[in-house]
Amino acid sequence: MDVDLQDLAARQLADYRARRPGTCFAAPGFALDLDRAYALQDAVAALRVAGGDRIAGYKVGCTGPGTVAQFGMRGPIRGRLFAGEIRQDCARLDPGAFANLAIEGEMALEIGADGGIAAAFPIVELHHFVFRAPRKTLPELVANNGLQGGIVLPDKHWRRMRAELETLRTLAVRINGTLVESGALWPLPGGPEASLDWLSAHLAESGHAPEPGQIVLAGTPLGLYPVQPGDRVEVLLDGALAVTCSVAA
Repeated sequence: MDVDLQDLAARQLADYRARRPGTCFAAPGFALDLDRAYALQDAVAALRVAGGDRIAGYKVGCTGPGTVAQFGMRGPIRGRLFAGEIRQDCARLDPGAFANLAIEGEMALEIGADGGIAAAFPIVELHHFVFRAPRKTLPELVANNGLQGGIVLPDKHWRRMRAELETLRTLAVRINGTLVESGALWPLPGGPEASLDWLSAHLAESGHAPEPGQIVLAGTPLGLYPVQPGDRVEVLLDGALAVTCSVAA
């Protein structure tokens, strides 16, 4: 890792901890190519792990029609999940802990001992929804870890084994009791395997792989929704309430 990347990674991490992620992208003329953006994401992750956090898995993002339309660009991209940002069902979120908090309803995969899909379950993905450059780009999205700010997990009884996934049909998001969107579970043709296959191939380029027990967010065909203090978020699986969180007023 060269000195410039180390310095930039330290700045990125300091900005993230101050809840003002990615300020370097606001500087006139600042730009990264996609390879350099991934190198920066990796460098920041190494600093976070050295500081005591743990990588709990990965996200595959910018895949479904909702987020592609919102961001104006097509992925997939990869980000990391950190154990220190995993929350449990009915979590009460501090809005001050996020930069422009936004949510997605999404399906997550549990990696089995063979490296394949052992199970899946619905989650709420939390985002620091900030782009600073004049134009949204994949390098900014990647360098900022896919805007990842954590996840909210459901109770364990929502864990569906691999053999059950073919029976599942719809994912939906409600905010304050109002249905904001409903659609298919998986954003890519080929279903959950397509997301995991892309991630595995991407990680293999740097000699890595998803590890047994890790969580992989498969991406969502639904949109990303900013939320406000006092809001209540619910994710439904085939019409049944599966996981919820609220934003403190």
